[in-house]
Amino acid sequence: MSERPGSPRTGAERYLAIRRPVEIGYWVITYLLSGVGNSITTWMDVQRLGLGYASWEIASWEGSSAIALLVLVPVMVWFTGRWPVHLDNWRQRLPLYAAASVAWSMLHVGLMVGMRKLVYAWHGGTYVFGDAFVYEYLKDARTFLGIVLLLHVYRMLVRRLQGEASLLAAPDDDSAPVEPVERPSRFLVRKLGREFLVAADDIEWVQASGNYANLHVRGKVYPLRSTLTELETRLDPARFARVHRSHLVNLARIASIEPLDSGDARLHLVDGAVVPCSRRYREPLRLLMAG
Repeated sequence: MSERPGSPRTGAERYLAIRRPVEIGYWVITYLLSGVGNSITTWMDVQRLGLGYASWEIASWEGSSAIALLVLVPVMVWFTGRWPVHLDNWRQRLPLYAAASVAWSMLHVGLMVGMRKLVYAWHGGTYVFGDAFVYEYLKDARTFLGIVLLLHVYRMLVRRLQGEASLLAAPDDDSAPVEPVERPSRFLVRKLGREFLVAADDIEWVQASGNYANLHVRGKVYPLRSTLTELETRLDPARFARVHRSHLVNLARIASIEPLDSGDARLHLVDGAVVPCSRRYREPLRLLMAG
């Protein structure tokens, strides 16, 4: 099964086209509402209990926590993307994520305490955090776990929207396999309950993304559960070349090579994409292109 390039875009494709602004907007709005909402409820508790805290103090507490969490979102996105959790590796990942939760909490506490000290100093006072890190960590650990689950579920849904590639499996009977395991010429793509084939020659370039290799095909991206090094050994070296530690490129899709003063280069592909080429791969690529 194949997709017609001229067919109108589906709702999923329209969402994928704007997913980055939506993702950024989600986190900004979430922590804005969290900071404002928590400030209001804390102020109500202070008034009810007759505690002598000023409104700016309460705003600094809740606002600094929300801002610190927002600043750390890119760290969480990077970390969970670099070391994702799957059913087959969660036991191995558990110690890493436990240690990361402590480091993440320390960053969160350090940022928010620093902001609170600045606010208190601005008002002529002094903020004292004390020895409340264990208490803060217990709260942060729940927040950390919630963000990890949210990012993993969201990525799973996005992969379902954009499609996820896999190598064709051998049939259950004794007949010849559909594709050679060593060098597949086609990949099976599953997308929203549909299945279709992607020819290896149609892949323009490949980018590493954690435990996945993203196949770029006619403006679409299909994650393949494989490292870039594993995939490189399976693609035809006469057609595909490593040009960067995180990029493979289809030689037939290169339109031009732009040298850079640093010794690196930029590869301009026929579809308009630009792929980095590091200096260590530049000369081997030139020889491949010349041959």
